[in-house]
Amino acid sequence: MTIKQNLEQLALEKNSPCVTISLNTHRTHPDNTQDEIVLKNLIHEAEERVIQEYGKRDVASLLEKLSTIHIDVNHNLDSLHIYLSNDTSEVIKSSWPITQNGVHISDRFDIRPLMKSYIRTEEYYILLLSQSGTILYKALNDEIINEVKNDDFPFPDNRHYNTHSDKGSDSKHLDDLVREYLNTIDKAIINIYNETGSNIVVVATEDNYSRLQQVADRPLVYSGQAPINYNNTTTHHIAKQAWEIIRELQHRRRTEAMSDIREAVGQGMVLTDLQEIYQASIDGRGDLLIVHQDFAQPVHMTSDRTFELVGDTSAKEVIDDITSYIAWEVLSKKGKVFFTEQDEIKDLGAIVLKTRY
Repeated sequence: MTIKQNLEQLALEKNSPCVTISLNTHRTHPDNTQDEIVLKNLIHEAEERVIQEYGKRDVASLLEKLSTIHIDVNHNLDSLHIYLSNDTSEVIKSSWPITQNGVHISDRFDIRPLMKSYIRTEEYYILLLSQSGTILYKALNDEIINEVKNDDFPFPDNRHYNTHSDKGSDSKHLDDLVREYLNTIDKAIINIYNETGSNIVVVATEDNYSRLQQVADRPLVYSGQAPINYNNTTTHHIAKQAWEIIRELQHRRRTEAMSDIREAVGQGMVLTDLQEIYQASIDGRGDLLIVHQDFAQPVHMTSDRTFELVGDTSAKEVIDDITSYIAWEVLSKKGKVFFTEQDEIKDLGAIVLKTRY
């Protein structure tokens, strides 16, 4: 199940209770040995709180699920999130750390960590471009998932070699052959882009990348170029290079989103009141939401459209963070969402929404 599918399931569920356990984890030994101890303590805390708030009888199946949780710490990433109710049991590993370990009990799951992970996660392609052979990889953040193998990829070496002995020193002719090779690759990339809409990062020499841009039907399909190191073309190294370009792209998106928000302020299309933002989001009016990553607001719902702010997240039927549900409503209705560290947003508010109308 993808992160988006998990979100769709977990964001919509209402149950009594929904238990969320979130903790930072470690990828390597010996640091990962402490993860099992931390998880055990959090499970114990969840059991005690569930029994105290709901009694044993109505949550017997949930308590059984809690008692049987087991995680192989040798395969951890940077955080772990467990979602349990009488109807649901999901364990999700994430490559993004969280601010604080904790147990959340309410009639809804705490989806903020999953929401952040979904927004920050990017699937894209890495084109390892060389005239001695070209390979296309599918990547997820800083890791390569697999090599693409289809009717086009991998590309063999440049077969448009010079067959005319009298043109062996004709630089223009040789350049035309290279451009023909790159043009063929570009057409294959366009097919991939049209199917997926994913970004393409090119690992190549500056010369080959420049020529690719010149012959490309749609140059903007390519998100950037990292220099190729023929002494190190391991997938780990290539993915690390490409991820830096994608991270810079994400930063530019956040900066552009801030500019969009500021322009919309003068048009009266920006909301900063949390209650108004929530109502606009569920009505499908949310076009662009920006939330400062340090901001969270627990609430108690008083109706389907209204809530009251609370300070005690351990109280019964309290949603730990309403911003997560606002973010999901905006995303699920084709809007854009950014969690940002940039403090420029704070002169407008810790959470701002640009509306469609």
